[in-house]
Parts: sequence; structure tokens; C-alpha cells
Amino acid sequence: MSSSIKTEFPSPPSDPSILLSYPTPFVLLVTINRPRQMNSIPFPVHWHLHRIFDWFDREPTLRVAVITGAGPKAFCAGQDLIELGKRDPKVLEEKPYLAMHPSSGFGGISRRVGKKPIIAAVNGFALGGGFEIVLNCDMTVASPTATFGLPESLRGIYAGAGGLPRLVRNIGLPLASEISMAGRTLSASEALRLNLINHVSKSQDSCVAEAVELAKRVAEISPDAIIVTRAALRVTWETASVERGYQLVDERFRKGLMGGENAREGLAAFAEKRKPVWKASKL
Repeated sequence: MSSSIKTEFPSPPSDPSILLSYPTPFVLLVTINRPRQMNSIPFPVHWHLHRIFDWFDREPTLRVAVITGAGPKAFCAGQDLIELGKRDPKVLEEKPYLAMHPSSGFGGISRRVGKKPIIAAVNGFALGGGFEIVLNCDMTVASPTATFGLPESLRGIYAGAGGLPRLVRNIGLPLASEISMAGRTLSASEALRLNLINHVSKSQDSCVAEAVELAKRVAEISPDAIIVTRAALRVTWETASVERGYQLVDERFRKGLMGGENAREGLAAFAEKRKPVWKASKL
């Protein structure tokens, strides 16, 4: 995998808990690098991820992101509860934001609206906030060893990063209730059957590579078309109104999309029977 790329905007300062790499053109791979902690995330790292995905949306050389976890066991096991109990009250007085998630939610993703798609490569446990990240990703490839669950109520708290309404919207109230209130976990095959994920990878080792290949397929499409298509899907998902979802996106994007360079290039390439050469999106 390529480890560097020439970007136009400077990326956020590095953090050892998060690794960035560029496995194929236009694709950003984000790896949660805390395998000894089952890739659980402390509060400062939530804010770091928020900055990374804000940069990703603005960076014209990037079109799709993939997020995964380091090591063989976990994608993300949720909030770092050890760190939660060790926080210094004096530090929190000076930096109260370190006691909360950013507006984009857990890991900068669970409540993210964003502009460009993120694909989850779930290589192991996706529990609590880790599952909430998955629920708001645009697509998911899961290892055969992946496990999904929301165990917060078993610990006297609740899944408060936006995952509960998304889970209900995707699979319905009865099963969402069992997962969140009775501690039921889902295997990769169950998650696939329930349409919570897109694919189960051939093996655990191939999970990230298969997610990157999916990202590559998306990145080869007009970035303008992907941004508008994603917005149309998500607005309808959020509003639960088919017609209103259409109206909101059509009003916001039609003129810019149809009058843009990439629309002209796509139509010209079709007429000339050649592969289109896309430009960075200006939407």
C-alpha cells in the first residue's frame, strides 16, 4: 500500500492512534491503531478523527475513505472506558470538549453528514461506538470473524452516539430492541442477511483489501456524481420521505452537477466510446 500522496490541503497533525495511508489513487485508508485496547477510542482521538474527515471532504485528491482497525481482533470495541475513568477534572475544566464527542459523533463518523463516502472494513469486533460507526458508514465489508453489538445497556449506559435511530431505521424496532436492550450480538452472516453490511470478505486477512477494491470502484466514477448520489440517498434516509428527499437534493445540486466539467466529460466520453477523465469536484 502506498504510504504517501501529494495533497493540496495539509492533513491534520499526526496521532499514533490513527494511521493514514493511500492504498490506491483517490482512496484514503484510516486505521484505528490501538490494538492493545481493542481499538477503543478515547475522547481526544474522536476529535482527531473529526478533523481527519473534515480534511478528507475538502481535499480534492481524495474521493473515498476506508476505515478499519489494527490487529486481528477488533475493528473498534467502542469508547475507551479506562480513559473515561482516569480523566483529570482540571483538564476537563480547561478543555470541556474532551468530555464529549464532536458534532460528527463517535470516531468522527457516527453522526457525520459529510460530503464523500466512507466504507467500513470490519476486521473483528464492532461493539458499542464501533458498531455506531458502521451504522453510519456508506458501505461495509466485514470479515467472517466480525461481531456486531451494542452492549451499553449491560453496563448501565446507552448507545448515545446516534446508532439507535439508525439501527431502527435499517432493521426495524423489534430486532433493534433485542440488540440494544438484551445484549444480542450479530455475526457477519447475520448482519449480511439483515442488510446491515454489503459483503462478507473471503477471509479476515482479505477484509481491508476487499474494502479498498470496493472504494476503488467508487473512486473511478465521477466525484460530482458520487457526491450528489450520496446526498440523495442520505437525505431520503434521514427524512423518510421519498419525494422530499428528491426535492432537497435536486434543488441543491442539479444546476452545479449538470453544468459542471464532469457531466460534460462523462457524456462526451460515452459518445466517443472512451474512458472518462474526471476532474476534482467543485461541488
